[in-house]
Amino acid sequence: QGFWLKRLYEDDERGEKTWLMKMDAGALSESHSHDEFEQFFVLDGSIQDDHGVLEVGDFVCREPGDMHAAGSEAGALVLLIYTRRDPRPRI
Repeated sequence: QGFWLKRLYEDDERGEKTWLMKMDAGALSESHSHDEFEQFFVLDGSIQDDHGVLEVGDFVCREPGDMHAAGSEAGALVLLIYTRRDPRPRI
Protein backbone atom coordinates (compact mmCIF):
# COMPACT_ATOMS: atom_id res chain seq x y z
CA GLN A 1 0.00 0.00 0.00
CA GLY A 2 1.27 3.48 -0.87
CA PHE A 3 3.24 2.28 -3.91
CA TRP A 4 2.01 3.10 -7.44
CA LEU A 5 3.53 1.61 -10.59
CA LYS A 6 3.44 2.83 -14.18
CA ARG A 7 4.76 0.15 -16.50
CA LEU A 8 6.79 1.86 -19.23
CA TYR A 9 8.29 -1.24 -20.84
CA GLU A 10 8.10 -4.99 -20.25
CA ASP A 11 9.49 -7.92 -22.20
CA ASP A 12 8.84 -11.13 -20.26
CA GLU A 13 10.73 -13.24 -22.79
CA ARG A 14 13.91 -11.21 -22.27
CA GLY A 15 13.26 -10.62 -18.57
CA GLU A 16 13.30 -6.83 -18.88
CA LYS A 17 11.10 -4.26 -17.11
CA THR A 18 11.22 -0.48 -16.81
CA TRP A 19 8.77 1.11 -14.40
CA LEU A 20 8.09 4.42 -12.71
CA MET A 21 7.19 3.98 -9.05
CA LYS A 22 5.50 6.65 -6.98
CA MET A 23 5.76 6.24 -3.22
CA ASP A 24 3.22 8.03 -1.06
CA ALA A 25 4.39 9.85 2.06
CA GLY A 26 4.68 7.27 4.81
CA ALA A 27 4.83 4.28 2.43
CA LEU A 28 6.89 1.35 3.74
CA SER A 29 7.56 -2.03 2.15
CA GLU A 30 8.38 -5.19 4.03
CA SER A 31 11.77 -6.76 3.45
CA HIS A 32 11.76 -8.53 0.08
CA SER A 33 13.96 -9.52 -2.86
CA HIS A 34 13.67 -9.72 -6.64
CA ASP A 35 14.67 -12.50 -9.03
CA GLU A 36 16.12 -9.92 -11.41
CA PHE A 37 19.05 -7.49 -11.25
CA GLU A 38 17.49 -4.23 -10.01
CA GLN A 39 18.58 -0.68 -10.77
CA PHE A 40 16.82 2.39 -9.45
CA PHE A 41 17.25 6.13 -9.80
CA VAL A 42 15.53 8.66 -7.51
CA LEU A 43 13.77 11.29 -9.64
CA ASP A 44 11.91 13.22 -6.92
CA GLY A 45 11.68 13.19 -3.13
CA SER A 46 13.69 10.78 -1.03
CA ILE A 47 13.52 7.19 0.14
CA GLN A 48 15.08 5.21 2.94
CA ASP A 49 16.39 1.72 2.36
CA ASP A 50 19.26 -0.50 3.47
CA HIS A 51 21.71 2.03 1.94
CA GLY A 52 20.35 4.88 4.11
CA VAL A 53 18.59 7.95 2.77
CA LEU A 54 18.56 8.24 -1.01
CA GLU A 55 17.75 11.60 -2.59
CA VAL A 56 17.20 13.04 -6.06
CA GLY A 57 19.97 11.84 -8.36
CA ASP A 58 20.98 8.82 -6.26
CA PHE A 59 21.36 5.50 -8.07
CA VAL A 60 21.45 1.98 -6.59
CA CYS A 61 21.99 -1.51 -8.07
CA ARG A 62 20.98 -4.73 -6.38
CA GLU A 63 21.93 -8.27 -7.26
CA PRO A 64 19.15 -10.84 -7.68
CA GLY A 65 18.06 -12.13 -4.29
CA ASP A 66 19.35 -9.13 -2.27
CA MET A 67 16.94 -8.60 0.63
CA HIS A 68 15.86 -5.00 1.19
CA ALA A 69 13.04 -2.82 2.48
CA ALA A 70 12.13 0.69 1.31
CA GLY A 71 10.07 3.57 2.62
CA SER A 72 9.54 7.29 2.19
CA GLU A 73 8.63 9.83 4.83
CA ALA A 74 7.70 12.60 2.36
CA GLY A 75 7.05 10.62 -0.84
CA ALA A 76 9.20 9.87 -3.87
CA LEU A 77 9.28 9.10 -7.58
CA VAL A 78 11.74 6.40 -8.67
CA LEU A 79 12.75 4.92 -12.04
CA LEU A 80 13.12 1.12 -11.73
CA ILE A 81 14.87 -1.14 -14.23
CA TYR A 82 14.89 -4.91 -13.87
CA THR A 83 16.93 -7.29 -16.02
CA ARG A 84 17.49 -11.04 -15.88
CA ARG A 85 21.23 -10.57 -15.96
CA ASP A 86 23.66 -7.87 -14.89
CA PRO A 87 23.88 -5.37 -17.80
CA ARG A 88 27.10 -3.76 -16.53
CA PRO A 89 30.04 -4.22 -18.92
CA ARG A 90 32.82 -6.48 -17.71
CA ILE A 91 36.36 -5.11 -17.90
